[in-house]
Amino acid sequence: SLQNDSVVAGGGAIEMELSKFLRDYSRTIPGKQQLLIGAYAKALEIIPRQLCDNAGFDATNILNKLRAKHAQVGPGA
Repeated sequence: SLQNDSVVAGGGAIEMELSKFLRDYSRTIPGKQQLLIGAYAKALEIIPRQLCDNAGFDATNILNKLRAKHAQVGPGA
């Protein structure tokens, strides 16, 4: 049983922030480039997902929490 599922800065935080930035940027450009940048943003989330899996966490739950936290606070906060 998981005793503490709080989200802390560290492994995967940079990748999640880069993913958010690229995903937001991809929405501002047209065409195939939008899809390519969105795919790259999604690929960056593989790193924190793998870290969650390796630690025995529910990766989907943790990544959703990370996305929410990155949406709440801006870069450098």
